[in-house]
Amino acid sequence: MEVRVEHLPGPDAGLVLLGLDRPAAKNALGRQLLSEFRAAVKALATDRTVRVVVLHSLVPGVFCAGADLKERAGMSPEEAGIFVQSIRAAFSEVESLPMPVIAALEGAAFGGGLELALAADLRVAGTEAKMGLVEAALAIIPGGGGTQRLPRLIGAARAKELIFTARRFGAEEAGRLGLVNRVVPAGQALEGALGLAREILPNGPIALRLAKQAVGQGMELDLAAGLALEEACYAQVIPTQDRLEGLAAFREKRPPRYKGE
Repeated sequence: MEVRVEHLPGPDAGLVLLGLDRPAAKNALGRQLLSEFRAAVKALATDRTVRVVVLHSLVPGVFCAGADLKERAGMSPEEAGIFVQSIRAAFSEVESLPMPVIAALEGAAFGGGLELALAADLRVAGTEAKMGLVEAALAIIPGGGGTQRLPRLIGAARAKELIFTARRFGAEEAGRLGLVNRVVPAGQALEGALGLAREILPNGPIALRLAKQAVGQGMELDLAAGLALEEACYAQVIPTQDRLEGLAAFREKRPPRYKGE
């Protein structure tokens, strides 16, 4: 198995770890890993018990080295094109997960590895993490969504600079650019991501899903249409039992007990 899914117990119930575990190839995206990964993401998408997903690496010193170029070297141009389409689709499936997704970055996250992290909602990086969209140095372009997600995240001019130069950069610069949300001491990215997940976990799961939908879809709309989307999403929380529970908990001065209903 090159992908591992762990549902955390007890007070962390609802928090799921989605781990990459291909140490021999530094988590490079090969056919087997990608197949397992897409199957895991598909299962998470329909699991109503999942409230937050943390994407991380089980391989020390690397998040994901990108596409498996050794494997790709044996592909025909047509096969390579189909495989890149599969990578792009996998990352879009991560982005489309209804619950918040946090990527924990340690070590290298280059090419497709960084594109995978960009498909998450939030990113936490250890100080020694290194990342970059390095494809231009190989005479190709980012093909897993990097040319689209990075400029939406940090602005077009900064994204063009990083893509055109194929420059590798560290966590501190990524934090200044707004590419990562939090920078933590080296080796503590997973704990940092879990800490962030635990801040999210107590909140209403239906509200979280609708807030993610409103922000994600609203980014592609003009303001008037975005406000209409927000209104439509807000209308969906009004009839929920969670909303009534939140009001009752506030009135009774106790923590709410949300059930996603």
